[in-house]
Amino acid sequence: MLVKEIMTHAPVTIAVKAPVRDAAGLLKKHHIGGLPVMDGEKIVGIVTESDIIALLETGRISDDLWLPSPLEIIEVPVREFINWENTKAALADIGDTPVEKVMTHPVITITEDADIEEAASILLREGIARLPVVRGTALVGIVTRADIVQGVGSGFDTSEENAR
Repeated sequence: MLVKEIMTHAPVTIAVKAPVRDAAGLLKKHHIGGLPVMDGEKIVGIVTESDIIALLETGRISDDLWLPSPLEIIEVPVREFINWENTKAALADIGDTPVEKVMTHPVITITEDADIEEAASILLREGIARLPVVRGTALVGIVTRADIVQGVGSGFDTSEENAR
């Protein structure tokens, strides 16, 4: 079975200069986990849910327990308000970050005439979940782990199993 038989044709893509906010919106709208990143007609990277989540990494929470003194009780709400404002600003900055700053590149691709065993091997070896499919330099599709499983499953004849 060939990649072109199981791939998603004309995948949803995003422009290299688009903000991360737009990429996150497309991932949500289309219920997908990654987008090929395009510079015109050329694929230059891929941006995934993991790439976006990595922007939110905050590090380890302190093990120190801080309890306010009675005089600090008034100060705490003010301090928390300032922290919340800083957090909102940081999240806004993340949304404005260009996709090219967070995308994975160079992108690993596969040709449409490759067999699905090769695609599966690449996905497992590289620890990735999707492969953009190219014809020459043109993006023609995307193949995911789920596509491969469904492709393999479609070759399974349930009539034999039911006859047993």
